[in-house]
Amino acid sequence: MAQMASADKLSLNEISDYLNDLKTAEARFEQINDDGTVSTGTVYIKRPGKMRFEYNPPDRALVLASANAVYIFDGKSNQSPETYPLRRTPLSIILGRNVNLGQADMVVGHAFDGKATVITAQDPKHRQYGSIQMKFTGAPVQLRQWIVNDSGGGQTTIILEDMKAGGSLPNTLFDLPERGN
Repeated sequence: MAQMASADKLSLNEISDYLNDLKTAEARFEQINDDGTVSTGTVYIKRPGKMRFEYNPPDRALVLASANAVYIFDGKSNQSPETYPLRRTPLSIILGRNVNLGQADMVVGHAFDGKATVITAQDPKHRQYGSIQMKFTGAPVQLRQWIVNDSGGGQTTIILEDMKAGGSLPNTLFDLPERGN
């Protein structure tokens, strides 16, 4: 029988240390969109500041966090990407150079649901930017899921599967793609 993950609530320091030690990661993901549709793909993380969501067909979207911004490319159009400053998105909490969840007023929820530690965090100076709820399991600590509540009231859930931390990810993976005219 498989060993169950640690059944104890993780401290904010343990989770901050985990995120700060996480330099690179790759995982398959399932995304549940605000409208109930489901997308799948692979996410690549290179801290600080870089994340890439590659979606499986039929989706042709690409979401890229790089150069202090988040870019959302719609693969079905030739339009320029939607662009948001990274610091104005809840992803900045995961991708920050120095994560300190104990920072004044950043964490607005810290609970244990019986299987995972659930942290809800948002920028205390800019609550209007939205929030992120992250689920972590212990022994060893691992990020399993996050839910982004964006500034427009939408909610997107990302469930991570088979996350592999460490290894090498080329910086070019996070370069903005060339757009044809």
